[in-house]
Amino acid sequence: MPHVALVLAAMLSLFATLAHAKTSNQCGEDGVWVQILGSGGAELTDARAAPSYLVWVDDHARLLVDPGPGSALRFEESGANFNDLDVIAFSQLTADHSADLAALVRGSLDSERDRPLPVLGPEGNDGYPSMRTFLERFIGPAGVYPDLKDYLTFRTGSYKISATNVPATGSRRWARFGTENLRLAAIPVHHGAVPALAWRAAIGNISITFAGDFNNDGNPMQVFAKGTDALIVSLGITESSRGELRDLYALPSQLGRIAQEADARMLILGHRSVRTRGLETQTETKIRESYAGPLIFGNELECWGL
Repeated sequence: MPHVALVLAAMLSLFATLAHAKTSNQCGEDGVWVQILGSGGAELTDARAAPSYLVWVDDHARLLVDPGPGSALRFEESGANFNDLDVIAFSQLTADHSADLAALVRGSLDSERDRPLPVLGPEGNDGYPSMRTFLERFIGPAGVYPDLKDYLTFRTGSYKISATNVPATGSRRWARFGTENLRLAAIPVHHGAVPALAWRAAIGNISITFAGDFNNDGNPMQVFAKGTDALIVSLGITESSRGELRDLYALPSQLGRIAQEADARMLILGHRSVRTRGLETQTETKIRESYAGPLIFGNELECWGL
């Protein structure tokens, strides 16, 4: 019996060591990894979280892009530590790309984070608020969740959230954010009447481009994503889509041309709306007319090393 007890104790010690050996539950311990927290759209019928992505650097989650519905749970499942986040970037401020921000902030109450949390998002227009206004309406004293207001003022919260408005019109590249871990750049993209941004993260000589929802009017993405290691795009429509949807999203054939002209090392299809499900073969066929590189139909919590 003493021998059995010693064996059990050793096994428990080993399991405890393994449990703390790495932060991420899906990604590697070294290098740069991009993880899909949410791969779906805004539907209630796809069993997927809405669009959301994490960038890991040496086993630390440094960048969160688009905390859409369901992403707070996926964030926890990923093994990420909220204290490690350097920044949250929003491609747009619609519900399907932002709704879980409050859940993440509330969930961080006991995180012991002790440094500011920058949030970056588009400037507004007549129909949509800017990043700063959105944050004030969301968690400000007169906002939807006033119990979180201290995170804007740093009174009793353990950290302060600071918002930056990024231009969402015109064609100029914005590149005013950087830390010792990463640098961010953004350009405006066309997504109907919604102010929208594409983001490019640079970590050393590795880059990841989050194109978000866009229809590529003016062909900005080929230049912005040039030479990127991973180009992440929204698969919002099928090749046969018409009307308003074409003003919101790029067709699969366009996505293939963009990836080819940008010389993207890898093309990841996120935001897989219900209207595209079951049509993966047709989608791949249209993309392969132009792009021959690695093509990934994104799924929940998948992680890709770069």
